[in-house]
Amino acid sequence: MRTARRITAILIAALLTASLSFAESEENGRAASNPLPRDFEPMPDRWRIKPPPYELNAEGHWWNPYNQNLLKGDYPILGQDIFLKLTGISRTSVEGRALPTASGVSTVNPGEFTFFGSPDSVLLDQKWGAQVEVMKGSTSFRPFDWRFVVLGVVDLNYLGVYENGVAFPNVVDGTSRLTDDAALQQAALEVHLADLSANYDSLSLEVGRQPFNSDFRALIFFDTNQGARLFGSANSNRYQYNLLYFYMAETDTNSDLNTFDLRNQQIAVANLYVQDFFFPGWQNQFNLLYDFDDGEKAGLVFDDQGFLVRPDPVGAATPHNVSAFFLGWTSEGHIGPINVSHAFYQAVGHDTLNPIAGRAVDINAQLAFLELSIDRDWMRYIASVFYTSGDGNPRDDEAHGFDTVFDEPQIMGGSIGFWNRQSVRITDRGGVALMQRKSVVPDLRSSKTQGQANFVNPGILMLNLGATADLTPTLRAVGNAIYLRFNQTAPLEVLLKQPDIASNIGLDFSIGLEYRPLLNNNILIKGFGAVFQPLDGFRDIYQSQTLFQVGTEVLLVF
Repeated sequence: MRTARRITAILIAALLTASLSFAESEENGRAASNPLPRDFEPMPDRWRIKPPPYELNAEGHWWNPYNQNLLKGDYPILGQDIFLKLTGISRTSVEGRALPTASGVSTVNPGEFTFFGSPDSVLLDQKWGAQVEVMKGSTSFRPFDWRFVVLGVVDLNYLGVYENGVAFPNVVDGTSRLTDDAALQQAALEVHLADLSANYDSLSLEVGRQPFNSDFRALIFFDTNQGARLFGSANSNRYQYNLLYFYMAETDTNSDLNTFDLRNQQIAVANLYVQDFFFPGWQNQFNLLYDFDDGEKAGLVFDDQGFLVRPDPVGAATPHNVSAFFLGWTSEGHIGPINVSHAFYQAVGHDTLNPIAGRAVDINAQLAFLELSIDRDWMRYIASVFYTSGDGNPRDDEAHGFDTVFDEPQIMGGSIGFWNRQSVRITDRGGVALMQRKSVVPDLRSSKTQGQANFVNPGILMLNLGATADLTPTLRAVGNAIYLRFNQTAPLEVLLKQPDIASNIGLDFSIGLEYRPLLNNNILIKGFGAVFQPLDGFRDIYQSQTLFQVGTEVLLVF
């Protein structure tokens, strides 16, 4: 009996062992045929973690910048923290305009005796850019350890006018020109020097050709040029600061791109940004800028068309030095429900031989700007005022007319306005302009990009009412109505040898549309138009009727 029980127990144990082995082998087979759930798949690094199945596929085509892409800095190209970012840019600008245009000593149309001829002209500018960035860094919060950027730009520029002596000094060269240019516009190395706090307040240095904007609205200096910038932050990024030095490269006349020629001009900037200054959401900036333009060392400088641009070809056209300090306080943000932007600049310095004054002058000039706006649903209503002091006595040894270094003011509609976008010459065959392209200061200098600052000028007062409307998520409209007035007309009267020039300049009405079909800035299409109605002062100078501009800009970024 005992033997039978033992045999039965052994058989039961064997059957249990066999069934367990079979179950284990079956489970192993299922595991081999069915991989682990997706959440447990091994990944080579954290950059290649795929999103859940209900989201878009992150592994798109290499040419699609909206998915994770090796060429757009989403994956490291070396190790775990060295990235590559490639960017392609195309900017197309086409505009037609009517500007007061001198007919010159040899008119296009026989029998034309008036000083001002046909005002119509067409301008086309096409830029293609390719940028390469290589950077080392592993987080979105800590600054990069280092970053190297190179940007090359090719430009095609066409100007067509209907009067001689505008496109070229020599009247036999015709009334249109087509130029091309290629430039190394940016080439800079940025190095992270130190972390200053546990909140990633840091100190960095950037050396080479790099962009820089001196204030919120680009009122004094906005350029890409060569030098060094030390910058950083403090108090959990509430304070940000810059120390910058540029030894300026000369600019191409038609493309506005940098060349490898030196301009003999030095720029130094020290500024401090403070967030939530007195009021939450109101950002303030304190700015000190120094401009030393060594015209005596540069001598006579002619632009690419052969016009004299330095010194200004008026009055005492003799090489001279301009040394100016700009001390400024600016802001951007909101105080309660009111959006507030303001600026005040005091300029002091010395000009060794101002061409209009005909003598050395001491600089003492001011700029003031205030913009208030309020948002109501999809509309923003704007009121603003802009003021620069003028020189009431252009023959004495003090210069009270405010001028900038290299501005591109984003005020009162920016470059969609006629007064901001266009440059109207006040003398024929080169000479000087009443105002510069993409500037609002009537500085009477030969060129914003190649001329010298001139602090003997009439100054200006601009009053603006405007509005912006987000018509759809992709379409925005901007409109502005501006009244313009000279603060002092004495510099104009001395320059033109014409007494009793009135102060009223004109009315500038502009409208613009901005279309972003992809809800980002990869495709940006702008259309704009403006009508300028001259008043007594402008008519005293140009005998002009209503002027206009119309154009479009298309920006494509990959």
